[in-house]
Amino acid sequence: MERETNPDLAYQTEALRGVSRTFALTIPQLPGPLRDVVGNAYLLCRITDSIEDEPGLTPLQKHRFASRFVDVVEGRADAEDFGRELGALLSPSTTAGERDLVAHTPTVIRITNGFGGAQRRALARCVRIMAAGMSAFQQLDTSGGLRDLRELDRYCYVVAGVVGEMLTELFCEYSEKVGERRDELMALAVSFGQGLQMTNILKDVWEDLGRGACWLPRDVFLREGFDLRELPAGRDDPAFGRGLAELVGIARGHLADALRFVQLVPARETGIRRHCVWALGMALLTLRRIHATPGFRSGREVKISRRSVRAVTTLGALAARWDPALGLLFGALARGLPARRGERRASRLAGGGA
Repeated sequence: MERETNPDLAYQTEALRGVSRTFALTIPQLPGPLRDVVGNAYLLCRITDSIEDEPGLTPLQKHRFASRFVDVVEGRADAEDFGRELGALLSPSTTAGERDLVAHTPTVIRITNGFGGAQRRALARCVRIMAAGMSAFQQLDTSGGLRDLRELDRYCYVVAGVVGEMLTELFCEYSEKVGERRDELMALAVSFGQGLQMTNILKDVWEDLGRGACWLPRDVFLREGFDLRELPAGRDDPAFGRGLAELVGIARGHLADALRFVQLVPARETGIRRHCVWALGMALLTLRRIHATPGFRSGREVKISRRSVRAVTTLGALAARWDPALGLLFGALARGLPARRGERRASRLAGGGA
């Protein structure tokens, strides 16, 4: 697709800026053909996410709209009707960028329909799994948290892990050399997505709680002596802080898997590497702010600065081609973060630091 003369692609670029600062920055690093399809994939996922987040919809309405959007993506339902009817039900809590995106569903779908068969199948599979998974979780009462870490893993898979799988399919379809490492990349793709999603869950915990949802696992906090049903009043309890630190360590471990994912991508694919490294670096910096400020009251308090973003993008671009440099950059960005429980045990057994 020629983005310079295609008004639909011009809208896609503008829409990305309106709904995600991070992905509006990382997606343009990809090679042209991947840039278009990954940008489109993100907007499809964002429409699905807007259905889940809309407080004005009942769980049944969310299920129906999510299922209908799958039909839209797979060509069985009309995009214009979908966008108009969903848009009419969105509440003021939905951002202007998301409202505009829903209204432009036909534009997004026209771009989707212009991709090759393998790309369309990868996008449709992602939306199908995400929509069904989100609908299932909407049936649960999550105001007091998820049951345990296993349930958190399932939630992260349907909202982010499946995106990691989709991106891997797209990367492999684009590059024969990347495709040679498909099995190894797929083994890490879900963990990469989960690391990014857990970072968002921790950053947005208070905003989600304000909407009546909590995606933290109860078992982690109960081990520390804290019941998530006591939130937000108990947010200053040291036991809550210990549980939060445990989750930061788990997220950091998933991001270590993300580093291995990047290092499996051939060094000559610098665009793919930059796209991944920048997202990874910004997630690590966000985790550092969360870990350093366990009493934060909103996501704004732990949001990384533009200066930090510039530092990550500059250093990430310089390190992208050299695996040792990427390892050093990861170590610097992750400094001070707790390790996953299993990693701590392995470190002690090896005689290393905790």
